[in-house]
Amino acid sequence: MPGSPYTDLDRPPLSTARLRRALVAPYGPWSRLELRVETGSTNADVAEAARDGEPEGLVVVAERQTAGRGRRGRVWQSPPRAGIATSVLLRPGEAVPDRGWPPVAPAAYGWLPLLAGVALVEAVTRLAELDATLKWPNDLLIAGAKCAGILAEAVPGPGPGDPPAVVLGIGLNVTLRADELPEHPTGLPATSLRLAGAAATDRDPLLRALLRSVADWYARWRGAGGDAAASGLRDAYLPACGTIGREVRALLPDGSELTGTATGVDPDGHLLLTTPTGEQVLTAADIRHLR
Repeated sequence: MPGSPYTDLDRPPLSTARLRRALVAPYGPWSRLELRVETGSTNADVAEAARDGEPEGLVVVAERQTAGRGRRGRVWQSPPRAGIATSVLLRPGEAVPDRGWPPVAPAAYGWLPLLAGVALVEAVTRLAELDATLKWPNDLLIAGAKCAGILAEAVPGPGPGDPPAVVLGIGLNVTLRADELPEHPTGLPATSLRLAGAAATDRDPLLRALLRSVADWYARWRGAGGDAAASGLRDAYLPACGTIGREVRALLPDGSELTGTATGVDPDGHLLLTTPTGEQVLTAADIRHLR
């Protein structure tokens, strides 16, 4: 059948019913899940819902994105059902009394893309049985090639002084073939789980494991008031991050560049860079590993 999701047997469609049974309350950690055959951007969809007052816990998954976005407006695309494209809505600035969660200060929100990275590493290493590392702040690498990207975006609160919501988007290449890989303007090569020799490429368990891990780490982080050290998030992130200890070139948002050694992350998740002129704290940058 032309256009049927079953024409490519290596890429079966996801099931809304199965995902909701596994992931949505009262049986799972999320409040609502929407699976879309096609959308422009899951991040844009969740951001719109946030502006309309959607509570924390919405998950949007797309079988295909036509306008998926990465950092600096880059495009993130893949063929239908060849990867995982999902975004979740978080409201860390709001207290949750029945869970004992105090509000988190916006200064700590920089840990959210790093939290998603830890969850990605856990899912990929456990199910795909691949060695994966993170490039600060938003890439998952396998053998030096990019296999996944993370994009965290703030959505302003409804009124002055209201804390922003955070849309956390994750895109993972699962079964892309060599001729389907996206081109990256930073020059970083791309790969997929299949090309890297993954033990498993079934998107259903991968997505479940990923979203459960994100929820678990988010609960720990929220329970600690956004303290990455007290929640254990910092200790999980540092050994998973391949940027730490490397010589790197950092392209800053204003177009300038810095070169130095990445030595760690500060309490807010910012990268610490030792340069010939002293230590720099990077809140945002495109990072290239030099060696």
